Amino acid sequence: MKIILKEDVYNLGEEGDIRVVKPGYARNYLIPQGLAVPFNKGNAAMFEQRREAIEKRKEEKRNAAMGLKERIETLELTIPMPAGDTGKLFGSVTNATVSDALAKEGIHVERKKIDLVEHTIKMIGKHKARIKLYESNVAELQFLVVDEKTGAVEPKGTVKAEKEAPVQQDAPEEETSSEEEALDEAAAEESEDSVKEEVGEEE
Repeated sequence: MKIILKEDVYNLGEEGDIRVVKPGYARNYLIPQGLAVPFNKGNAAMFEQRREAIEKRKEEKRNAAMGLKERIETLELTIPMPAGDTGKLFGSVTNATVSDALAKEGIHVERKKIDLVEHTIKMIGKHKARIKLYESNVAELQFLVVDEKTGAVEPKGTVKAEKEAPVQQDAPEEETSSEEEALDEAAAEESEDSVKEEVGEEE
């Protein structure tokens, strides 16, 4: 069934877009919810008259998405969760958890638009998520999951900074110094003189 969207519908289209969907989806959901109208000449003409206003709203959405992207990517978000000494959570962090945490910061994003890099988070620590905003605009969110009792970001007993291993110095290469060369030459001369003396005595 051919329809015209009255509002943006996630994974379907934006206001004013013409789409073909299953009749049941249109009649039972999109049209009753006021999200779309059937496509016909009258509705098409009406939306064409509103085209300029629709395009203006789209530009406003693009600008808003860019501002939201910057805010999300500079946000220091911390999500406290119940966890054991090993850092394993009693439960898990899902896209709904992240959506709720963002809402507390005044950022409202539908959970279906949040894609966790690890899908389901079951450990405290640093984590990432990709958030679909508007059109192809995607924000990269980095956040911390901490133990709600201690605020720990790492499991108990984890050494935060490993001691630097002493740098092993290579054994110095044996070099023949000028002094050693001089001694060798002196010894050679002495040996040579000694041989000459022995020959002289024999004569």
